[in-house]
Amino acid sequence: MSLIQKVMGKSIDFHNSIVAIATAQGVSSISIIRVSGEAALEVAHKVSHLNKITPRHAHLTSLYTQYNELIDHAIMIYFAAPHSFTGEEIVEFQCHGGMIVAQEILDTILAYGVRLAEPGEFSKRAFLNGKIDLTEAEAISKLIEAKSVDAAKILAKQMKGELKTFVDESREALLRSLAYSEVMIDYAEEDIPDDIMQSIITQLDSLTLNIDKIVDASYRRRGLIEGFKVAIIGKPNVGKSSLLNALLSYDRAIVSDIAGTTRDTIEEQVRIGSHIIRLVDTAGIRDSDDTIEKIGIERSLSSISDADVVIALFDSSRLFDKEDKKMLELLGELKEKHVIVALNKTDLENHFRVENLVGYEVLEVSAKRSFKHLTDKLEKLFDGIGECEELMLISARQIEAVTRTKRSILEAKEPLLNGELEFFSYHLQEAVKSISSISKPYDSEEILDKMFGEFCLGK
Repeated sequence: MSLIQKVMGKSIDFHNSIVAIATAQGVSSISIIRVSGEAALEVAHKVSHLNKITPRHAHLTSLYTQYNELIDHAIMIYFAAPHSFTGEEIVEFQCHGGMIVAQEILDTILAYGVRLAEPGEFSKRAFLNGKIDLTEAEAISKLIEAKSVDAAKILAKQMKGELKTFVDESREALLRSLAYSEVMIDYAEEDIPDDIMQSIITQLDSLTLNIDKIVDASYRRRGLIEGFKVAIIGKPNVGKSSLLNALLSYDRAIVSDIAGTTRDTIEEQVRIGSHIIRLVDTAGIRDSDDTIEKIGIERSLSSISDADVVIALFDSSRLFDKEDKKMLELLGELKEKHVIVALNKTDLENHFRVENLVGYEVLEVSAKRSFKHLTDKLEKLFDGIGECEELMLISARQIEAVTRTKRSILEAKEPLLNGELEFFSYHLQEAVKSISSISKPYDSEEILDKMFGEFCLGK
């Protein structure tokens, strides 16, 4: 069958239309197959055998293969261009779940000449057709991966244009300063009026300060989207693995009275309040001559540096010793970390003097009986991070763009103060390009293919 079909006297390029299964693989109640492009409506007619298809109307219809064999009784919805997600003709087939039926519908559509969509191609087409900008596209991608309710709220704001507004306002401020500079270049023999100079400096200082606040808040809150990483540390046999198992509600880590049982880090996800956190059980930190155990201890120290929160566990049933002292010295080095000090095994006879942990708020827990104080503390901590009203950048690409913007602004200030307006304008133009790239990059094709390629199929 030719890829170019004649329909009502109009050439339709089937191969330029795309199709994909938009729902996750596996058994489910419903699966969705999405078609986008000029051939979408013709495909809908062929698969459903319906003569009339009304836009935005749920058609309950039978679906057939190209050999007129019944596939399923399903819902079909047609979205006429430009009133669709991609801005193109779109048809969605909502069939019974399971990969067999969905795959058969997909194979039928492919047989008519429509091609399989590349990862992220639906969102890419929406961007190229002006339906969304890159801030909204990234928010869609991250929303699928969100690890907390707070993250979903932040991403919903970005989908409504919160970050785009910041980009537009920042770009406007930079263009105003650039306009002042270009005017003064035309009057190079004149001195720059003090009020214009001060206005430019004030605008640029305000923007760099705002960028600093946003970048700092974004780093602190990245766990809302990725999942906060919580490392459980302590000397051997303080109950780290027991606490991990208790928090997970199943025996994930081997528990033994033998010191050094945990030789490697173990990472699992668990829900605390409205947050999904990445919980890391580490090897006991101590001096050891065992080569394998030493590697595990090195990985423990690496996990601490990567963690957003560190739970330092001490054993209430044992006397304070030099290994505990070493742990305290390690905690003293964690200036930028959220540290929670917990005294474990409180169900046993107490031999640990809490005075040794002076300067820390100490939570009493028992991995065997109750650790609610600890989970309450974690939930309160994560909720507090999520309550920040500061705008959040949700990807390394966005953070790099605003960082380049700030760098260009700082590079522009010195020539401005020296009256070298051509150099000032050059650096400010670089700042405009950097901040604009957050929502619409200049060198689009290479960046777009790389960025949208990280999406899942059907998105």
